[in-house]
Amino acid sequence: MDLYKLFEQQVTEYHKTDSVDAILANPYPTGSYEALLWEKSWVDTVQWHLEDLVRPDDVDPVYALQLKRRIDRSNQHRTDLVERIDDHYMATFGNVAPQPDAKLNTETPAWAIDRLSILALKIYHFDIEAHRGDEAHRAKCQAKLDTLLVQRADLTEAIDSLLDDLAAGRRRMKLYRQMKMYNDPSLNPSLYKK
Repeated sequence: MDLYKLFEQQVTEYHKTDSVDAILANPYPTGSYEALLWEKSWVDTVQWHLEDLVRPDDVDPVYALQLKRRIDRSNQHRTDLVERIDDHYMATFGNVAPQPDAKLNTETPAWAIDRLSILALKIYHFDIEAHRGDEAHRAKCQAKLDTLLVQRADLTEAIDSLLDDLAAGRRRMKLYRQMKMYNDPSLNPSLYKK
Protein backbone atom coordinates (compact mmCIF):
# COMPACT_ATOMS: atom_id res chain seq x y z
CA MET A 1 0.00 0.00 0.00
CA ASP A 2 1.22 3.50 -0.82
CA LEU A 3 0.85 5.25 2.54
CA TYR A 4 1.71 8.67 1.18
CA LYS A 5 -0.86 8.39 -1.61
CA LEU A 6 -3.58 7.64 0.95
CA PHE A 7 -2.55 10.66 3.05
CA GLU A 8 -2.37 12.87 -0.03
CA GLN A 9 -5.85 11.74 -1.08
CA GLN A 10 -7.28 12.52 2.37
CA VAL A 11 -5.67 15.99 2.48
CA THR A 12 -7.12 16.78 -0.93
CA GLU A 13 -10.56 15.57 0.17
CA TYR A 14 -10.46 17.71 3.30
CA HIS A 15 -9.68 20.83 1.29
CA LYS A 16 -12.80 20.39 -0.82
CA THR A 17 -14.71 21.77 2.18
CA ASP A 18 -11.75 23.26 4.10
CA SER A 19 -13.82 23.14 7.27
CA VAL A 20 -12.71 21.78 10.64
CA ASP A 21 -16.34 20.89 11.30
CA ALA A 22 -16.95 19.01 8.06
CA ILE A 23 -17.82 15.34 8.31
CA LEU A 24 -16.39 13.33 5.46
CA ALA A 25 -17.17 9.67 5.03
CA ASN A 26 -14.14 7.41 5.26
CA PRO A 27 -13.89 5.69 1.84
CA TYR A 28 -12.37 2.51 3.29
CA PRO A 29 -14.20 -0.42 4.91
CA THR A 30 -14.88 0.06 8.61
CA GLY A 31 -12.25 -1.67 10.72
CA SER A 32 -9.73 -1.91 7.89
CA TYR A 33 -6.12 -0.79 8.23
CA GLU A 34 -6.71 1.73 5.43
CA ALA A 35 -9.70 3.20 7.30
CA LEU A 36 -7.49 3.62 10.36
CA LEU A 37 -4.84 5.45 8.32
CA TRP A 38 -7.49 7.67 6.72
CA GLU A 39 -8.89 8.58 10.14
CA LYS A 40 -5.38 9.33 11.42
CA SER A 41 -4.72 11.62 8.49
CA TRP A 42 -8.12 13.30 8.94
CA VAL A 43 -7.35 14.06 12.60
CA ASP A 44 -3.96 15.51 11.60
CA THR A 45 -5.52 17.68 8.92
CA VAL A 46 -8.30 19.03 11.11
CA GLN A 47 -5.82 19.71 13.91
CA TRP A 48 -3.50 21.56 11.51
CA HIS A 49 -6.36 23.90 10.65
CA LEU A 50 -7.55 24.26 14.26
CA GLU A 51 -4.05 25.44 15.12
CA ASP A 52 -4.26 27.98 12.30
CA LEU A 53 -7.53 29.32 13.73
CA VAL A 54 -5.99 30.00 17.14
CA ARG A 55 -2.92 31.88 15.81
CA PRO A 56 -4.23 35.36 14.85
CA ASP A 57 -3.51 38.04 17.47
CA ASP A 58 -7.09 39.27 17.38
CA VAL A 59 -8.75 35.89 18.00
CA ASP A 60 -11.42 36.10 20.69
CA PRO A 61 -9.91 34.73 23.97
CA VAL A 62 -12.97 32.62 24.78
CA TYR A 63 -12.94 31.12 21.29
CA ALA A 64 -9.16 30.57 21.57
CA LEU A 65 -9.66 28.63 24.80
CA GLN A 66 -12.34 26.49 23.16
CA LEU A 67 -9.94 25.80 20.28
CA LYS A 68 -7.11 24.97 22.69
CA ARG A 69 -9.28 22.41 24.46
CA ARG A 70 -10.36 20.95 21.13
CA ILE A 71 -6.71 20.72 20.07
CA ASP A 72 -5.87 18.92 23.34
CA ARG A 73 -8.64 16.36 22.69
CA SER A 74 -7.42 16.00 19.12
CA ASN A 75 -3.86 15.36 20.32
CA GLN A 76 -5.11 12.57 22.56
CA HIS A 77 -7.15 11.08 19.70
CA ARG A 78 -4.11 11.30 17.41
CA THR A 79 -1.94 9.47 19.96
CA ASP A 80 -4.62 6.79 20.40
CA LEU A 81 -4.73 6.27 16.62
CA VAL A 82 -0.95 5.99 16.39
CA GLU A 83 -1.03 3.32 19.07
CA ARG A 84 -3.72 1.43 17.16
CA ILE A 85 -1.53 1.56 14.04
CA ASP A 86 1.32 0.11 16.08
CA ASP A 87 -1.04 -2.60 17.35
CA HIS A 88 -1.58 -3.52 13.69
CA TYR A 89 2.17 -3.89 13.19
CA MET A 90 2.64 -5.84 16.41
CA ALA A 91 -0.02 -8.27 15.18
CA THR A 92 1.62 -8.39 11.74
CA PHE A 93 5.16 -9.01 13.03
CA GLY A 94 4.38 -10.58 16.41
CA ASN A 95 5.23 -14.09 15.24
CA VAL A 96 8.49 -13.13 13.50
CA ALA A 97 11.44 -14.44 15.46
CA PRO A 98 14.03 -11.67 15.68
CA GLN A 99 17.50 -12.64 14.54
CA PRO A 100 20.06 -12.79 17.38
CA ASP A 101 21.62 -9.51 16.27
CA ALA A 102 18.29 -7.76 15.54
CA LYS A 103 18.44 -4.09 16.46
CA LEU A 104 15.72 -2.18 18.24
CA ASN A 105 14.48 0.80 16.27
CA THR A 106 14.20 4.09 18.15
CA GLU A 107 10.82 4.73 16.58
CA THR A 108 7.89 2.42 15.95
CA PRO A 109 6.41 2.16 12.45
CA ALA A 110 3.34 4.13 13.50
CA TRP A 111 5.30 7.12 14.75
CA ALA A 112 7.24 7.21 11.48
CA ILE A 113 3.92 6.96 9.62
CA ASP A 114 2.64 9.82 11.80
CA ARG A 115 5.48 11.98 10.50
CA LEU A 116 4.60 11.01 6.92
CA SER A 117 0.99 12.08 7.47
CA ILE A 118 2.15 15.51 8.73
CA LEU A 119 4.57 15.75 5.83
CA ALA A 120 1.66 15.32 3.39
CA LEU A 121 0.06 18.40 4.95
CA LYS A 122 3.26 20.43 4.75
CA ILE A 123 3.76 19.51 1.09
CA TYR A 124 0.14 20.39 0.24
CA HIS A 125 0.40 23.81 1.86
CA PHE A 126 3.89 24.67 0.62
CA ASP A 127 2.80 23.78 -2.91
CA ILE A 128 0.05 26.40 -2.61
CA GLU A 129 2.51 28.96 -1.26
CA ALA A 130 5.02 28.20 -4.02
CA HIS A 131 2.38 29.44 -6.48
CA ARG A 132 1.15 32.48 -4.51
CA GLY A 133 2.48 35.95 -3.88
CA ASP A 134 5.44 37.73 -5.37
CA GLU A 135 8.43 36.09 -7.00
CA ALA A 136 10.60 36.21 -3.87
CA HIS A 137 7.86 34.51 -1.80
CA ARG A 138 7.32 31.85 -4.46
CA ALA A 139 11.06 31.13 -4.75
CA LYS A 140 11.48 30.83 -0.97
CA CYS A 141 8.50 28.50 -0.70
CA GLN A 142 9.59 26.43 -3.70
CA ALA A 143 12.98 25.87 -2.07
CA LYS A 144 11.24 24.64 1.09
CA LEU A 145 8.89 22.48 -0.96
CA ASP A 146 11.87 20.92 -2.74
CA THR A 147 13.35 20.02 0.66
CA LEU A 148 10.03 18.54 1.80
CA LEU A 149 9.89 16.38 -1.32
CA VAL A 150 13.36 15.01 -0.54
CA GLN A 151 12.22 14.36 3.03
CA ARG A 152 9.18 12.50 1.69
CA ALA A 153 11.38 10.23 -0.45
CA ASP A 154 13.76 9.60 2.45
CA LEU A 155 11.02 8.96 5.00
CA THR A 156 9.10 6.68 2.66
CA GLU A 157 12.26 4.68 2.00
CA ALA A 158 13.02 4.51 5.74
CA ILE A 159 9.50 3.27 6.56
CA ASP A 160 9.64 0.64 3.81
CA SER A 161 13.07 -0.46 5.04
CA LEU A 162 11.87 -0.68 8.65
CA LEU A 163 8.85 -2.77 7.68
CA ASP A 164 11.03 -5.07 5.55
CA ASP A 165 13.52 -5.45 8.41
CA LEU A 166 10.75 -6.22 10.92
CA ALA A 167 9.28 -8.84 8.57
CA ALA A 168 12.71 -10.46 8.16
CA GLY A 169 13.60 -10.28 11.86
CA ARG A 170 16.53 -7.92 11.27
CA ARG A 171 14.86 -5.38 13.57
CA ARG A 172 12.63 -5.90 16.54
CA MET A 173 9.77 -3.81 17.76
CA LYS A 174 8.71 -2.77 21.24
CA LEU A 175 5.66 -0.75 22.13
CA TYR A 176 5.85 1.95 24.73
CA ARG A 177 2.48 3.58 25.22
CA GLN A 178 2.40 7.32 25.53
CA MET A 179 2.15 8.35 29.15
CA LYS A 180 0.16 11.55 28.75
CA MET A 181 -0.77 13.26 31.97
CA TYR A 182 -2.32 16.53 30.87
CA ASN A 183 -5.75 15.10 29.95
CA ASP A 184 -6.00 12.67 32.85
CA PRO A 185 -7.91 14.03 35.87
CA SER A 186 -6.26 11.43 38.10
CA LEU A 187 -2.71 12.49 37.11
CA ASN A 188 -2.75 16.22 36.35
CA PRO A 189 -2.57 18.27 39.59
CA SER A 190 -4.42 21.17 37.97
CA LEU A 191 -7.35 18.83 37.43
CA TYR A 192 -7.37 16.63 40.53
CA LYS A 193 -6.85 19.47 43.02
CA LYS A 194 -10.24 20.91 42.09
